[in-house]
Amino acid sequence: MNAKVQSRPDLLLLLSLLVAILLTPVLNGSNWSRLLLAGVTFIPIVLSIVRLSQFKGWLWPSILLALGNVIFVVAGNTFGSRTLTGIRWGFLAAFFAVTAAGLFSHLRNSRFIARSQLYTAVNIYLLLGLLWTTLYLAIDSFSPGSIQMGSQADRQTELLYFSLVLICS
Repeated sequence: MNAKVQSRPDLLLLLSLLVAILLTPVLNGSNWSRLLLAGVTFIPIVLSIVRLSQFKGWLWPSILLALGNVIFVVAGNTFGSRTLTGIRWGFLAAFFAVTAAGLFSHLRNSRFIARSQLYTAVNIYLLLGLLWTTLYLAIDSFSPGSIQMGSQADRQTELLYFSLVLICS
């Protein structure tokens, strides 16, 4: 029973990451659906902060990066600046990097392999895919057209797909 309780935060984080990844192509359309997508993406961010709060020294960097992301999401949408949007993606990339590093540090120090460690390993893998996605989106915001893909309309979905395919190969 104790192992099930300990694996619950990792399982919730895993499920929220999967939902955010799977709903990105569906909700990446109109302004209202993008707002819903931002809310869906916010859930794994909150769960990541909760999970990192269980490890010494990882809470405040994650909170500061998440707050920086929120500030630049609002600023980028308010002023319509590609630079502010690029900074937003940079903050989110740094958040995903810190979260993956924190989870990896915890996983590295584990003495045994249980269900929660397996969930943590999959979380790290998905976070690395999201890290690359946000790095590509930051590059694309600062230098439009620098990453050539199919259509220019749905960059977030295409770059997410590109990142996940590359990390799988």
